[in-house]
Amino acid sequence: MKGPVVETKRAKAAQVALDDKFIELEGERFAGLHLLLELWGAQRLDDEDFIEATLKQAAQAARATILDIRLHKFLSSGGVTGVALLAESHISIHTWPERAYAAVDIFMCGDCDAYQAVPPLEQAFAPVRFEISENRRGRLKVQALTP
Repeated sequence: MKGPVVETKRAKAAQVALDDKFIELEGERFAGLHLLLELWGAQRLDDEDFIEATLKQAAQAARATILDIRLHKFLSSGGVTGVALLAESHISIHTWPERAYAAVDIFMCGDCDAYQAVPPLEQAFAPVRFEISENRRGRLKVQALTP
């Protein structure tokens, strides 16, 4: 017996299935875009306040929802490790000021644009050498795309 309650549950289930925050890009569907950044010859890698402000700017540029930002400074080296916890995933940074190097991860799902987080980071830390790689996490197989 079909009734309004059953149809409503089906409609909600269909809506949830379509609103899974997976990304569709270039004919692929995947959980999230994971960018790995290598910053060599970078500046201000021991400045916690600056790093926090930069993570915030990067998240805002990507249209992400910031839930929390946590940083820890290592007294022995001055390096900083930190994460901007986002509703859409995270942006993390690990710095080695003694080598002028920082490793940054940007992982985002949904309607955010992970690539828009890159310019504020590159501008703020002004690296001499900058490398970026892209990983598409949670790729669905082609047959999984059709219901």
